[in-house]
Amino acid sequence: MSLLVVKKLTKNINNRNIINDINFSINPAEIVGLLGPNGAGKTTTFYSIAGLIQPSHGEVFLKNKNITKMPMHLRSKHGISYLPQESSIFQNLSVEDNILGLAQLTMKDEILKKKYNEIVENFNLSNILNQKGRELSGGQRRRVEIARCLVTTPKIILMDEPFAGIDPIAVDDIKKILNQLVSQGISILITDHNVGAALEICSRALILSEGNILAEGSTDKLIKNAKVREVYLGEMYS
Repeated sequence: MSLLVVKKLTKNINNRNIINDINFSINPAEIVGLLGPNGAGKTTTFYSIAGLIQPSHGEVFLKNKNITKMPMHLRSKHGISYLPQESSIFQNLSVEDNILGLAQLTMKDEILKKKYNEIVENFNLSNILNQKGRELSGGQRRRVEIARCLVTTPKIILMDEPFAGIDPIAVDDIKKILNQLVSQGISILITDHNVGAALEICSRALILSEGNILAEGSTDKLIKNAKVREVYLGEMYS
């Protein structure tokens, strides 16, 4: 059974469809890319799923529950975690406090402590727990942001440009972390301008163009698609 289902998602602004009849689904424990050139409708689709904007038409389902009109904080309770492109680290708080954050208000101490210890160990964060957010490198910051997402035990994480602003070594580190999350049964939806990194990590991807799904499939299938190469991938994959 699909974990996330998007049906006929449409967003109309000033009598113009930014996205039009977007349909796709995501299964448990898979990484799916939402990719395409600038202005293709990626961000609008992504934000509609996250709950940042409301679609004009269409529906979003999580485990058969219609969450289309559900605000972000309730989507989080149902298992959707959102990682924005912009830094969401509290600059003047320690890594430990960044991870614990608001979870201290809603989770029992013993449950939170167990979850926290697991996350610190799995993400190899013990040596930077006392560092302030402002002292972290781009790769460390992204690692802490992903770790913080896991405190609420999400079913799916929506990652907006997870590879932006980090060096190639850190990109490889983040890819390893994402594969680790999938092995734990978590699904991931990625939108990113780093085409190579995104296609390498995704089990499949959707290519958007002018508000419509141009193609969908595995990396190999998309690379061989002449229209996808023309519109999005360019000469590097020809």
